[in-house]
Amino acid sequence: MFQSVVSSNADDSTKSETGKMSEIPEGQYYTKEHEWLRIEGNEVIIGITDHAQNALTDIVYIELPGEGEVLGDMDEFAIVESVKSASPIFAPFAGEITAVNDALEDTPELMNSDPYGEGWIVKMVLENPDSVSSLMDAAGYKAEIGE
Repeated sequence: MFQSVVSSNADDSTKSETGKMSEIPEGQYYTKEHEWLRIEGNEVIIGITDHAQNALTDIVYIELPGEGEVLGDMDEFAIVESVKSASPIFAPFAGEITAVNDALEDTPELMNSDPYGEGWIVKMVLENPDSVSSLMDAAGYKAEIGE
């Protein structure tokens, strides 16, 4: 996700246009494609990172998947459109979508204003829940984006 908009090259500026550093909460996992995952019970919640939403700027639309969809590793499950571009979002691991944040249909800007809270995209039950341990923690993601 976002390779054309978000660079993971540490030499590039990683501050938003306002100059603030990205919010990178502890206690969740991060992908190189700029998604976050938080484990809650037997589900993972997935959204885009603060760094990604800053790079996209104003998000105006999201094409959401359906509840009950079964995804494979790295299957595209949504498309986020901003005033800059349209970017696919990928499932880091195989599993079934158990909930979709329908509030994003009317207020996609929640991904800008609250990417780790009200701006979540889907909840999933993973085929292999232990696979999340292969992802980056907050410190690893911070290093990945050069902050």
